[in-house]
Amino acid sequence: MNKPELLLPAGTPEALKTAFLYGADAVYAGVPGLSLRARSGFDEASLSEAVKYVHSIGKKIYLTLNLFSRNDDVPRLDGFAETVRDLAPDGLIVSDPGVFVFMRERLPSVPLHVSTQANVGSWLTVGFWRDLGAKVCVLSRETPFKDIAAVKARFPDMKVEMFVHGSMCMSYSGRCLLSAFMTGRSANRGVCAHSCRWEYRLYAEEQTRKGAFLPVEEDERGTYVFNSKDLCLMPRLDRILAAGIDILKVEGRNKTPYYVASVARAYRKAIDDWFAAPDKWSPDPYQAELNAVQNRGYTTGFFDGVPGAEAQNYETATSDAPARNAGVVKARRADGLELTLFHKVATGDTIFLLPPDGSDPVPVVLDSVVDGLTGETVPVLSPGKTGQSLFIPKSLLKSFSLDAFPEFTVARKDI
Repeated sequence: MNKPELLLPAGTPEALKTAFLYGADAVYAGVPGLSLRARSGFDEASLSEAVKYVHSIGKKIYLTLNLFSRNDDVPRLDGFAETVRDLAPDGLIVSDPGVFVFMRERLPSVPLHVSTQANVGSWLTVGFWRDLGAKVCVLSRETPFKDIAAVKARFPDMKVEMFVHGSMCMSYSGRCLLSAFMTGRSANRGVCAHSCRWEYRLYAEEQTRKGAFLPVEEDERGTYVFNSKDLCLMPRLDRILAAGIDILKVEGRNKTPYYVASVARAYRKAIDDWFAAPDKWSPDPYQAELNAVQNRGYTTGFFDGVPGAEAQNYETATSDAPARNAGVVKARRADGLELTLFHKVATGDTIFLLPPDGSDPVPVVLDSVVDGLTGETVPVLSPGKTGQSLFIPKSLLKSFSLDAFPEFTVARKDI
């Protein structure tokens, strides 16, 4: 049995390099306009450089064209096809059947993947897309795992991809109109305002007293009635691996490199450890790592069928994770590390460097705080200034080699 491909999001060039540093086999990215990446951190030039970099290290990159087209999108498709042909990615992720056929005819050498946006949830639909020429089908996040496993068993020659981690949509993924209705920002264009995460209050109007609205008091669950917990299938990963699913995908096109690193690191080690000794495998150590990443609470989603109220976080839309992004290694010098700072630090604080090789987090006690820009020792350092950095002397790493912390290594801080 081959290991599945671990697929991470790359919303920026930094996130892309971080994903591969922490064990991703492939990334997905997009350019503004014709994908769910309307706020992509790439333009055509940087995406071209990214594709070259990915191929130079023997990895894969997929581009997204997963919007549902409107008439005014169609004239731009020829230009997009030319761009994709020049970039030569390893695949193009599409959801619209018309766009699929259009690109199949113009890009016969580019493998086409069917996006989760197409809501593929049965072997019948997978067969339809296979007959159209699709090489990969991303099963919808609303599909129970028993059905996903049955699809893979029925079509062993078709690559099956499934989401294992990331934000969940309160409606069908990317198809919700709530944001477009309330803010004019379409989820299908990658600019969802996440209206489902907002706090809502319900009022009642008594028919004989028009205009007199009385608040309906909420119970202990609070008022975040649409707020889904985040998907995390680490507790079910052994079953996924045993079923031979081809590609395991992490959601997060707008996530930070710190998030990408932390999640990739956990799943990379979990996958490798299961293949090394499946009988001894437990999700607990990897789950502990994921619990430290910002999240809205975790759910296994539709893995075992339609979830109940436990899949929603009615209390809050903010994270209660015990750690935050402290920074990322900007440069490795002969005498220490320079860390771009993303969280306030003070003398006596401990930050944890996360080695890309999957080994345990390395605690660094800041006996002193050295401003990376000025070289001065200060009691407190905050990330407010653009590019503010923290210098970590080699002596604080004790027995650890600087080689263990290359550029893009991330660090976290307990809060």
